[in-house]
Amino acid sequence: MDKKSLTAVARQQLKAAADASSGRSSLTLYGGHVNSLRQTVIGLCAGQSLAEHNNPGEATLQVLSGTLTLRSGDNEWKGSAGDLLVIPQARHSVHAVDDVAFLLTVAK
Repeated sequence: MDKKSLTAVARQQLKAAADASSGRSSLTLYGGHVNSLRQTVIGLCAGQSLAEHNNPGEATLQVLSGTLTLRSGDNEWKGSAGDLLVIPQARHSVHAVDDVAFLLTVAK
């Protein structure tokens, strides 16, 4: 069994995002391209976004720290620490309201 602290990984990704010129960082904790399940911690600095993109499969987003907005078409959902958002099966984007770290889980 492998154990990781999501709190510690979130802190690390926020620091890496702050140090990156893009203002974002990510680390896949489980899975990858050969697995059907993938879990990735993503850090975004305030004001940064993940541009609109397609959903590669069923996906959820769990906010670990900070605040974000998930947008899909005319719909918008706010998420803050502790919230779990089900990502719609449609094009969507994520915007960091303030520094935010979240766990993205995708099942292809």
